[in-house]
Amino acid sequence: MTKQPIPVKKNDELQVTIEDLTHEGAGVAKVNGYTLFVPRALPGEVVDIKVVKTNKGYGFARLLEIQEASEHRAEPPCPIYNQCGGCQIQHLSYEAQLVSKQKQVKDVLERIGGIKDITVHPTLGMNDPWRYRNKAQVPIGEEGGLVIAGFYQERSHRIINMDECLIQHEDNDQIIRVVKNIANKYGIRAYDEEKHRGTLRHVVARKGKVTNEVMVVFVTRGKELPNKVNLIEEIRENIPHVKSIVQNINPKRTNVIFGDETNVLWGEEYIHDYIGDIKFAISARSFYQVNPEQTKVLYDQALEYASLTGQETVIDAYCGIGTISLFLAERAKHVYGVEIVPDAIADAKRNAKLNGITNVDFAVGEAEKIMPWWYAQGIRADVIVVDPPRKGCDEELLETILSMKPKRVVYVSCNPATLARDLKFLEAGGYKTKEVQPVDMFPHSNHIENVAVLELMN
Repeated sequence: MTKQPIPVKKNDELQVTIEDLTHEGAGVAKVNGYTLFVPRALPGEVVDIKVVKTNKGYGFARLLEIQEASEHRAEPPCPIYNQCGGCQIQHLSYEAQLVSKQKQVKDVLERIGGIKDITVHPTLGMNDPWRYRNKAQVPIGEEGGLVIAGFYQERSHRIINMDECLIQHEDNDQIIRVVKNIANKYGIRAYDEEKHRGTLRHVVARKGKVTNEVMVVFVTRGKELPNKVNLIEEIRENIPHVKSIVQNINPKRTNVIFGDETNVLWGEEYIHDYIGDIKFAISARSFYQVNPEQTKVLYDQALEYASLTGQETVIDAYCGIGTISLFLAERAKHVYGVEIVPDAIADAKRNAKLNGITNVDFAVGEAEKIMPWWYAQGIRADVIVVDPPRKGCDEELLETILSMKPKRVVYVSCNPATLARDLKFLEAGGYKTKEVQPVDMFPHSNHIENVAVLELMN
């Protein structure tokens, strides 16, 4: 069979029509059957591009000029949108973002999961899709001898200095600005990841949207934090509602943000916030959803799909700090939560106690090992809820679900591709996916959360 040559080469300039949008938010063009990915281009647009890289089956191009713009194109309000890698689709109108995300879920379920003729509901979006994030994790660097802070340029480790981020709560923006000013005032040096020297690696800002409580976390290379007293004093003077100032120490050569040691410099170890009527204690390293408004929408959907009457036993695998577990416990007979991270389970127990919820038990360990042990103790789950990380469920856990045969499985997913793969596995084991509800937790980014419900067919 004759090998077809690649029809374009690096630095070629050409005009193309954009046919689709990838799950990463890039436009898709075809040149004699060869796929080119064009960031910032939208379906239906006629654009001039420059090829920047070619691989065997696909290539990448840079958008030069738009000849015919999409009716859904929007003017990004963020002044650094074209440099910063934090958002991917501000240039697409919000209504079109919701439609695109629904289409993405449908396409992936069919392509990877082989799941056709299933209801994928319209994406549940926000009335105001700005300023929704309650946590900022911002790397610190230096430029021209001054400390800068901002998110990385897309596909790089170059920090784009910023004064505000339009998807962050305003208080988080203020924290980052204040910390930059204080660091420059007192000569606190930024961490240099290449030379592994300097002090300040990241600043993490956390905001309780309902309580207004604020936490500031300094992630440092070593235990030494120069001018600590002045730093604390100026943070307290300049940041309203600050309740907690914390130092986390990360001495390793790594791109992981947090180290193992965390010390409270001033105030409380926790701030608090609510999702619905449930109160949560949030520490520096606690996992807590960054968009609490849409988290409530997501969890309400999971509750609806669980169809609880008050008589059911529920297992919540990957339970984290107990967020879904505590919602389920309000309507279930009993909930069992399991999570591999010990600190998360400690938080989950604390949150149950904080809310006076007693019909829930939490265990540390791998769900695929703890769940069979519970089964051996006579615990029979009517509903199993899973909310795995982006890599999806371990196959061993899926096998465990099939062996336990709950009437319903509610799958909360942050990755449509692994959701499709896992639904296919469960369907092969006797379950039927009834419907899927996308929820937009991260407007203006390419991410989409989903809730799917499966029922046992025999």
